[in-house]
Amino acid sequence: MSTDSQFETIDVALIGSGVMSANLGALLKCLDPNLKIELYEVTDELSKESSNGWNNAGTGHAGICELSYTPDRGPDGEVDVSKAVEIFEQFEQTKQFWAHAVRTGMIDNPSEFIQPVPHISFVYGQEQVDFLKSRFKGMLAHPFFSEMEYSEDPKIIREWAPLLMEGREKMPVAATKMDAGTDVNFGEISRKLIHWMGEQEDCSFHTHNRVTDLNRGGDGWELTIKDLKSGITRKRLSKFVFIGAGGGSLPLLQKAGVPEIKGYGGFPIGGQWLVCDDPEIVKKHEAKVYGLSPGAAPTMAVPHLDSRWLEGKKTLLFGPYAAWTTKFLHRGGSFLDLPGSIKLHNILTLIKVGVSNIPLVSYLIQQGLQSMNTRMKELRNFYPDAQPKDWKLIDAGIRVQAIKKEDGDAGIVHFGTEVVTTKDKTISALLGASPGASVCVNIVLEVVQKCFPQLCKSEKAKNKLQEMIPSYYNRVSNGQKPDEVKKNRMCSKSAESSLELRA
Repeated sequence: MSTDSQFETIDVALIGSGVMSANLGALLKCLDPNLKIELYEVTDELSKESSNGWNNAGTGHAGICELSYTPDRGPDGEVDVSKAVEIFEQFEQTKQFWAHAVRTGMIDNPSEFIQPVPHISFVYGQEQVDFLKSRFKGMLAHPFFSEMEYSEDPKIIREWAPLLMEGREKMPVAATKMDAGTDVNFGEISRKLIHWMGEQEDCSFHTHNRVTDLNRGGDGWELTIKDLKSGITRKRLSKFVFIGAGGGSLPLLQKAGVPEIKGYGGFPIGGQWLVCDDPEIVKKHEAKVYGLSPGAAPTMAVPHLDSRWLEGKKTLLFGPYAAWTTKFLHRGGSFLDLPGSIKLHNILTLIKVGVSNIPLVSYLIQQGLQSMNTRMKELRNFYPDAQPKDWKLIDAGIRVQAIKKEDGDAGIVHFGTEVVTTKDKTISALLGASPGASVCVNIVLEVVQKCFPQLCKSEKAKNKLQEMIPSYYNRVSNGQKPDEVKKNRMCSKSAESSLELRA
């Protein structure tokens, strides 16, 4: 298809208004104020799918309390904490960029999207206690986690989180605690960044707009965009396209026909929360408490009891409970999404994953059929005195676990966030799973480095990146020395101060 007068040319098209698109758009505009950027969102409001506050746990994932990030023991029998260190560092980059946005007036009122809250790991039974003790030993050895506390004393754990110990029978228990945790409303920070971007020259965002087609054209991509309110269809020619549409990313990549997506599939998993708004109960719990995952549960279903700040008030969430679904999006999806994503190039991958993950499929069916009493039983593993009258069940977001074939094998991407980029670097899309939103800045920086190398190479660009994300060039993965780790912690403390997390 040739380009003609009906195509308006832009530099960057962002599809989806979640936390990835928001941070990528803001970062690109900071690095090059001349970029022409447009964002398209299919729903009538911004950031209402996976980034919406009610659709995720709101945990600032830093590896502090999430036991699923440290599941393995090394050759010495001790728990391997390297993944937790990596995630901690990546979330620090995210906080530093947000702090820069606050300091420079890009966004305001950080308390509307981030709150300090202790992060606690809690286990019971001797086997789990031994695991947590080993994990704590490994964590404490790294400067990132030097402030972590450990206890097997029920009295101390009761001081940290009273609900955990109310009515609990005598059994071995243990917990770790770090006060430097956070609760994040990823939808709110996304909306703030998108509104800032929309106020900049040559930038705009459009809700109720669906990208219905993607075709190669010229030096980029021809987008067909339908305004769902007016029914009008328009065209854009974009030099670069980022698909950060959550569950909608895979169908758009398939529509674009990029070879890089060959063999990829998606496995949607719905979620539900138990919510408590009783002020007397809510005020007793000031923490995010994570436990160990049930056997076949996906990583997104690791149980946790969370303090949340949503819509101006504090509440408690417990879950998530997984559920079987064929929709890829909570609000903008269809039950035909999963069958529609099955193609000749990925059908064998999907079948292989289905056969090899029968326990997971059974778990999802069981979760979807369980009664309120069964859900309460799981809650009582955390909060023994929980009563059904104090809790209500709500639907959470949908996560589409990426499925890919690698070295002839097929599997579900449980950890990490998969970014698929075309060979010519003109299209990049987000797939994958946890920790996702928390490490968004690290992810979009990789996209910028790969697809916009000209924005990173000059001395001016390097200085700008250093200004926005002070620890970016001194990462653990680059072989930090102890004094550099200390310097980075000072940068992080400065960021926490800007975000009103530290006095």
